[in-house]
Amino acid sequence: MNPDAAIALSSKAWPFEEADRLVRRFAKAPPAKGHVLFETGYGPSGLPHIGTFGEVARTTMVRRAFALLSDLPTRLVAFSDDLDGMRKVPDNVPNHAVLQQFIGRPLTEVPDPFGTHESFGHHNNAMLRQFLDTFGFEYEFVSATDCYRSGRFDATLLRVLEHYEAIQAIMLPTLREERAATYSPFMPVCPRTRRVLQVPTVEIKPGSGSIVYRDHDGRLVETPVTGGHCKLQWKVDWAMRWVALGVDYEMYGKDLIPSAQVSARIARLLGHQPPEGFSYELFLDENGEKISKSRGNGITIEEWLTYASPESLALYMYQKPRQAKRLYFDVIPRAVDEYLQHLASYPAQQGKERFANPVWHIHGGNPPSEKLSLSFGILLNLASVVNAEEKGVLWGFISRYAPEASPERNPILDRLVGYALAYYRDFVKPTKRYRAPDAKERAALEDLAAVLAGADRGRSAEELQNDVYEVGKRHDFANLRDWFKALYEVLLGQEQGPRMGSFIALYGIEETGRLIDRALRGENLSAA
Repeated sequence: MNPDAAIALSSKAWPFEEADRLVRRFAKAPPAKGHVLFETGYGPSGLPHIGTFGEVARTTMVRRAFALLSDLPTRLVAFSDDLDGMRKVPDNVPNHAVLQQFIGRPLTEVPDPFGTHESFGHHNNAMLRQFLDTFGFEYEFVSATDCYRSGRFDATLLRVLEHYEAIQAIMLPTLREERAATYSPFMPVCPRTRRVLQVPTVEIKPGSGSIVYRDHDGRLVETPVTGGHCKLQWKVDWAMRWVALGVDYEMYGKDLIPSAQVSARIARLLGHQPPEGFSYELFLDENGEKISKSRGNGITIEEWLTYASPESLALYMYQKPRQAKRLYFDVIPRAVDEYLQHLASYPAQQGKERFANPVWHIHGGNPPSEKLSLSFGILLNLASVVNAEEKGVLWGFISRYAPEASPERNPILDRLVGYALAYYRDFVKPTKRYRAPDAKERAALEDLAAVLAGADRGRSAEELQNDVYEVGKRHDFANLRDWFKALYEVLLGQEQGPRMGSFIALYGIEETGRLIDRALRGENLSAA
């Protein structure tokens, strides 16, 4: 074991705690297949989404942690359930009417509405691979269609057939009475219509590896359960996949806990130890309701990446995975700044502090190094004050504040500037609402303007912050948060804002004095 393993475990970071369960799983003997297999699942009835990113990112974090704790080789499989029958045509695809006639057909036999791939399933699989490649994930793509039709699943499918009655005994109590009356683990693919059928099994024939079912025309049909002639129902299919591939670790949403428990029972029945599992909480939209792909509430990954980096999204996925969290636009600025804070603190950390730092897990122990002294929030407020629409405007202030900085030498900061401009344009600018100061606030603002007028132009951000504090104290703001809130609302037109000392240092002492003067004259109100 790596000498850092004990230190890493002492960090109490959840990926190491998960990885340690895998270490203990193989404490007596390594896996017979020669590697530890991580799996993530994907339903290709739609395009990859932010939950797909979260599951692969979190699984990758555990895989990286395991690599530090163990010398056992690992693989990560991204499994696509593309033999599943298309239940409905997604609303966001072209040629909607044409696809209606293919309801019930395997996704890899449904024409691609975009006209770029062999099938709708192949199109969405390609989007998944492109999606995962964009973020640099290391994985192997596996298709259910390929596994079923190539015979890779055949041996396990025959074991499912042999244990048919025992599997029914597990499944039927979990189903509604009406569903249980016709349920069969096997869904034949009709040779005439090519639809995946949910019909009762009339007879099982383990000797010949086949089943007999009655099709929708009332005819009895015998079909092999192997070679892609049948697909398994969801929970049985999940268990079969664990057994056939030898899956050792898989994550799933909290809503799938009952399914995972049933699948684990079936996997044991088939002679396989179920994988170590991790159930994560689901995301909520701005109203606290569960995010749904079909409803389209919440935020898409494309939207997040318009306003912030993939690393900030990875941090959001890392934090408290067992706690339900709102996933909406207003969480982005905080996620960005928290990522930057963790990145900035990493070089000075040692031992378990580094292993507890989320950037270790986001970057596999090798986070980028760049000295950053500006936050996303500061850049947002700078853009707000100067109404910036181009990077060059903000870089003009940044270069004066830090002459050694440049887009070339500070690529992370340069990307941050672009994100801040986009977020300001779409979320801050439309909601700016200035107000006039009351008498107490006006007196304090006049005092602050006088302090800044007499301040040394080389005054540090920390010294400027203390100046702002002292003005608030002198004017009897019992709660200094009320003083800062007044600064934000009167000067910036918003309820929340940056650390004022840092903002003044970046924007400029003279410029801030003029900003206060304009607010006192009511120019902000007339321009709003």
